[in-house]
Amino acid sequence: MEEEKKIDDSKLTYSQAVEELEKIVAAMQSDECSIDNLSAYTTRSLQLLKICKAKLQSTDEELKKILAEIEG
Repeated sequence: MEEEKKIDDSKLTYSQAVEELEKIVAAMQSDECSIDNLSAYTTRSLQLLKICKAKLQSTDEELKKILAEIEG
């Protein structure tokens, strides 16, 4: 998984985070998934989910500001 982490998390886009999550899910569902990797996959998934949540909240706030300006 470490080789997948080419981009600094602070520069990771929402789409990149989702793409990495999809790869993790596929790896976890594969027959070759080792029990030894589950903890690392779970930890990384949590990090990626936090990134996605923060980006969604930020976008939501920006959209609310824009809509308030339009209505105001």
